Amino acid sequence: MINRELIRLKTLQLVYAFYRSGGKDEAVACKELAFSLGKAYELYEYLLSTLVEVRILAEQRAESMKAKAKRLHLPEPNPDEVLIAQNRLLLQLEENEALSDYRAKRLIWPEEPTFIARLLDQMVDTDEFREYAEKEADARDYFADREIIRKLYKTCVCQNDAFDDLIEDHSLYWNDDKEVIDSFVLKTIKRFMPDTPASWPLLPDFDTDDDRQFADKLFRETLAHTQQTRELIKTNCRNWDFDRLTFMDVVIMQQALSEILSFPDIPVNVTLNEYLNLAKVYSTPRSAPYINGLLDHIVKYLRAEHIIMK
Repeated sequence: MINRELIRLKTLQLVYAFYRSGGKDEAVACKELAFSLGKAYELYEYLLSTLVEVRILAEQRAESMKAKAKRLHLPEPNPDEVLIAQNRLLLQLEENEALSDYRAKRLIWPEEPTFIARLLDQMVDTDEFREYAEKEADARDYFADREIIRKLYKTCVCQNDAFDDLIEDHSLYWNDDKEVIDSFVLKTIKRFMPDTPASWPLLPDFDTDDDRQFADKLFRETLAHTQQTRELIKTNCRNWDFDRLTFMDVVIMQQALSEILSFPDIPVNVTLNEYLNLAKVYSTPRSAPYINGLLDHIVKYLRAEHIIMK
């Protein structure tokens, strides 16, 4: 699940902090990188478990409304919450063994019940839910259930600033992860089928052992190439003083060059595109075009000198 896009981001953050701190113990920093990536997987589990908590609250509300109606001798209501409580995809998530293990171990944050209540209110108030609720009962099959949860997640979780604030308050490691992890939650939802058993595994923390090793190697190689990559940047700074470059720009270019030098199987254009995307998000508005031009110039030099053969 933890892909190379997220690995590059986490490594960049740690390399930046490593340089800023004056260079702490490298082995300790590598453990911190592994811990940070583990926290990203924990966020994946947390976001999935949030959907389960929404279903449980919906069931509690529906039962409460029905009990009140019975006590007052009123007609039995059919609240919107029933459709959330009976959603087949959410019931599968609740029964999933891997997610159940996570939910059994995690602590509930004090502000979480109030947040879950607001989230449920948001969901049943969306146009997507209203359209789903107005369908004939036989049109709300398993796949309709799965699709409405996918839509509600995109509308009420992916685009929810309050959600971002909530998770950032509880882990600094989650500050920049949610957008990437949201995509994996949506992927997980689409993988569920009517006959998916409770024993079905969630996405693994890493797709392959190569990805797991990529994180550690990228961090170590970036540090090992510090002198070489900084010299390449200084030598090739056209019409710009090295000392005037923002430190983040330098770190982005150092890590990009280290990847180009150390991973012969990764195409240069893949590396450049990934780090340009990072520059657009984590540096100044003018950084990406400049980094693009400078890295392109350095790559031509490395090829001309036969330092890289890709």
